[in-house]
Amino acid sequence: MLPVTQKLDDIFQADAELPLGGDLKDVVEAWLAHLIDERGQSVATREAYERDVRQFLGFLKTHLGHPPALGDLARVDAKAVRAFLSARRRAGAISRSLARTLSALRTFFRWLEREDRLENRSILQVALPKIPHSVPKPLTVEGAARVIETKREGAPEWIVARDAAIMLLLYGAGLRISEALSLTPATAPLDGRDMMHITGKGGKERLVPTLAIVSAAIAKYVSLCPYPLAANGPLFLGARGGPLSPRLIQLTMERLRGELGLPDTATPHALRHSFATHLLSAGADLRQIQELLGHASLSTTQVYTEVDRQRLLQVYDRAHPRSAQG
Repeated sequence: MLPVTQKLDDIFQADAELPLGGDLKDVVEAWLAHLIDERGQSVATREAYERDVRQFLGFLKTHLGHPPALGDLARVDAKAVRAFLSARRRAGAISRSLARTLSALRTFFRWLEREDRLENRSILQVALPKIPHSVPKPLTVEGAARVIETKREGAPEWIVARDAAIMLLLYGAGLRISEALSLTPATAPLDGRDMMHITGKGGKERLVPTLAIVSAAIAKYVSLCPYPLAANGPLFLGARGGPLSPRLIQLTMERLRGELGLPDTATPHALRHSFATHLLSAGADLRQIQELLGHASLSTTQVYTEVDRQRLLQVYDRAHPRSAQG
């Protein structure tokens, strides 16, 4: 049994170089390759799973006092896994993140067993954290319009145009940030193309129609961008000409929340929620919204019916003559 220590404040540095025992480094790399080559996981999922496992191995290094090796994983018990999750919780991780982390570890240990590397089912004794039911929190139609139309004072014109184009892709086409930033000049709705071929979570592909206003915004950005855009390179560039970081879009939304008095739930992903909710309110079919969003299951899309139902009940309470407020 591994000892449990409370001195865990500095172990969650997933971006730092993590020394591993000689036999474990190759095993982890083989598993990560397996995720994409054989399971067809998206790059984003692979990166998230890699980060989760690296954090767990960093935790073990603190436990053991030396870089973990494959034999150490064979001796991990449920108590150690719970201590790891508790430390993550104290570091600020929410239940949804912890559930994904445990899912990543389960996937890793199952793969180790299938590959005859080791067998340790202690991790299966650890229950997934309960994830509270939550309903997407979209912006109002007016709020979404203000986000799209507000320009950053003092920013170069091409960056203003870039940010507007990205926000329109999130709200006008329902893309995730990763999907918008994965566009290239060859796949973007330019030169008369009115459809985008998008590869989403789990490698699921879909065709997304593009509104004329979205295509026009992208074309404006391209015409103003001071850097050359390779046909198969990233469409959206940072201020120095490199690929644009999603973090910059998140920071842009944080600034807009302050300027426009929007709630903390007004994130870039909330624009995607707004896309779905506003389509549903306008009478769009749930199946059509599922296809546009790239959801594998209709049950994932059905959560937007609850958002719309809540909005209708609020209108009903305000307007009906026999309501409590009437």
